[in-house]
Amino acid sequence: MHIRKYDFDYSRRYFIDKMTKGSVGAGVLTSLWPLIGKSGDITKAYPEELQSLSAYTKGKVNEGEYITADNVEHVKDLLAPITYQEVSQMGRRIKVVPQTTDITKLHPHDFLEATLKNQGKALLDDVGNVVTKGDGKPWVGGIPFLDPQNGLEAFSNLGITASHHDTTQLAARDWDLNPEGEVEYEYELAACEKTAVGRVSDPEGPYWSGHEDKLRYTGVWFVSPQDVSGTSFLNTIDYDQRKFPTLVGYIPAFKRVRRFPTNQRFEPLVPGITVFLSDFWAAGDPMLTWGNYKIIGRGPFLGAQSQNWHGDQKNWIPPTHGGPKGSTFWDTAYEFCPEVLVVEAEPTGYPRAPVGKKRVWIDLRNMAYISYMTFDRKGDIWKSFEAGFSQYKKDDLMLPDHKGRPDWGATYVHSHDIQSDRMSRIIIAEQLSNGYKTINDQPGAYDKYLTPQAIRRLGI
Repeated sequence: MHIRKYDFDYSRRYFIDKMTKGSVGAGVLTSLWPLIGKSGDITKAYPEELQSLSAYTKGKVNEGEYITADNVEHVKDLLAPITYQEVSQMGRRIKVVPQTTDITKLHPHDFLEATLKNQGKALLDDVGNVVTKGDGKPWVGGIPFLDPQNGLEAFSNLGITASHHDTTQLAARDWDLNPEGEVEYEYELAACEKTAVGRVSDPEGPYWSGHEDKLRYTGVWFVSPQDVSGTSFLNTIDYDQRKFPTLVGYIPAFKRVRRFPTNQRFEPLVPGITVFLSDFWAAGDPMLTWGNYKIIGRGPFLGAQSQNWHGDQKNWIPPTHGGPKGSTFWDTAYEFCPEVLVVEAEPTGYPRAPVGKKRVWIDLRNMAYISYMTFDRKGDIWKSFEAGFSQYKKDDLMLPDHKGRPDWGATYVHSHDIQSDRMSRIIIAEQLSNGYKTINDQPGAYDKYLTPQAIRRLGI
């Protein structure tokens, strides 16, 4: 007979107690991050029932199986409401894969090393910006708050770190589907993001000289089809998170770079797409232009944290399924995440924003968001922006980082406007038709892609 030290409801009672008392340290049986620092493995931080979906559901849904309409009721509380609707009503199926316990497979290597090195050094200053203890300088790299004490600290782990890389270059393919499941628009787009502070792979240190007052630069430009080719946007976010971002864009038809108003963050970038600038990383806006942050939940959840890189498929594009035409959703994999924070915030700095609030589920193993949902001004559910993450490794195939180790990052997006029932499904591809490739931490990105002169040059 196998005698369990902790009964089945132990973790549920434990999380309720944490929420009631306001105690928010990660881990159940022991503190999570000291354990990670010693062994790199999370197993001893959680009881058996939190180590697999099979154990949690008492065998009703198991690793290696699919979540479908036939069994989704058993995991309804582990899914965001829109994801539950996709599975129960739209034919979506999600493969369940084993929980990742090796923490090195949930982070870029340099970012994880910086997180462990700099733990305990962050605090929020008098206005709410993240600074280092003692000198009050901008953050030095890695996750700032491993045991967030409130909603703003929890969200800082998204707003300050974003992609977990110094520089990302992502080649993306987008298909925009109408309620009938038909593809109405199809785009190739490129994205580049460069972090100015908290840099973890730069031998010159955590701050990019001359840009210490900035947090990051993000460029997005469209490669095809011809009618939008050259359309580009440059989004600059200051380190002072109270300041509104600067958004400029180049529209080929007007042949000039122009500045866009702040509320442009809540509008589609091009026709048909459901993605807003505000959606990126679930933290596309400076975090202090939002407010009323609060932790509303804590416990296990399901999320796309591993086995979502399809390096064995042509241009890394996986099969699709579900919806009216059988092509609304990517084939995706979810794993059982043992401890997740649920955080809500309101767009206090954007009185004309159509969004009333957002809700974000954050995995405490790597502080990546595993689900993100917005509500309209009436309080009704509006959109989900589900991103998948994975180590870029499959069997003998690998996308290496700048030191030859398996890299980690985003792999896909489902951006689902549930009110109009329009879906934008995006895949991070190997490369675009113009040769632009997915690769991180490459030199020269700023001058190539992240200045007003660069976006104009890209549009010609």
